[in-house]
Amino acid sequence: MTNTKRALTSPGQSFGVSRRALLGGLSAALLSQPLSHSDAETLPLVFNHAYGTSVLNGPARRVISLGYTTQDPLLALGVIPLAIRDWIGAYPYGVWPWAQTFLGDAKPELLIGEVSMERVAALEPDLIIAIGSGISKSEYRILSHIAPVLMHDLEDTTYGTPWDKVTKLIGRATGKGREAELLVSTVRMKFSAAREKHLNWADRTAVAGYHWGGETGAFTGADTRATFLKELGFRSTDALIELSDPSDFYVRLSPEDLWPLDADVLVWISNFGDAPDLVTLPMRKTLAAHLDGREVFAGPVVAAAMSFGSVLSFPYVLEQLVEDIAAAIDGDAETIVESAQNAGLAP
Repeated sequence: MTNTKRALTSPGQSFGVSRRALLGGLSAALLSQPLSHSDAETLPLVFNHAYGTSVLNGPARRVISLGYTTQDPLLALGVIPLAIRDWIGAYPYGVWPWAQTFLGDAKPELLIGEVSMERVAALEPDLIIAIGSGISKSEYRILSHIAPVLMHDLEDTTYGTPWDKVTKLIGRATGKGREAELLVSTVRMKFSAAREKHLNWADRTAVAGYHWGGETGAFTGADTRATFLKELGFRSTDALIELSDPSDFYVRLSPEDLWPLDADVLVWISNFGDAPDLVTLPMRKTLAAHLDGREVFAGPVVAAAMSFGSVLSFPYVLEQLVEDIAAAIDGDAETIVESAQNAGLAP
């Protein structure tokens, strides 16, 4: 993924939709719908992807999650991974708060650092999910001798498989195609409800910006943070579109020229609860987004949820940011944007 910084946060808050609420809603939906093709797949299950073809003789039950964020769709589908790849944060088993209720009392192994073929083999998986893992073709070939390996499609970049596509691929591989379709539909309905509630967002611009380690820029194109804003109906600024390719994940900017960030809404992504370097960034204070009170601050947990960009994390981001975005774009510079005010970003 594009953001490799460690996001250290503290638990102690209830996050996102509860497992009971989500599974209850899914159960009701399942009972009301007829069987679809995804529930009666012809065996074997064949997956063509960027590194070749993987074949499953039946739905996988013993699954290892090597993708940096693929534990989320697995947990949402009720599949507890044998092992989870560590990425960012200091949460047990690599599971962030928005997904912890889905983990329950399970204790999957946490894989830290380079992929250990011996550790993977010892767990005896029947499927290794490596979408968004960054493994090489040589690593793929070795892992394929242990179990079928699910990779990103040829049309997608290594870390650019859309959240809905990942969910459906994993659903198909685990025999939960219908559940995956419903999960995706549920999240899409949440985005749709936000757009319908805020019709004034149509054709407005929004940017997910960052400033850390002396570098300032914006997340663009295929990045999950940009995707979240697109799902809400926003578009990027023309300047950022000109500076980036659709397959890019971010664009670096000169700290002396931040005008490409000057959108109708500017969401600052941070690994920390406050951002003194951002507060004192000189050219930020010249942006209309700052002067008009149109900045939103995504602190460590919200920022991580946007980075995960999953079927479980996006609903959490909606809960946390939609009202602040609405406050930022209401046309009244006096309206308080709580997250920005708490971070010291308010004009």
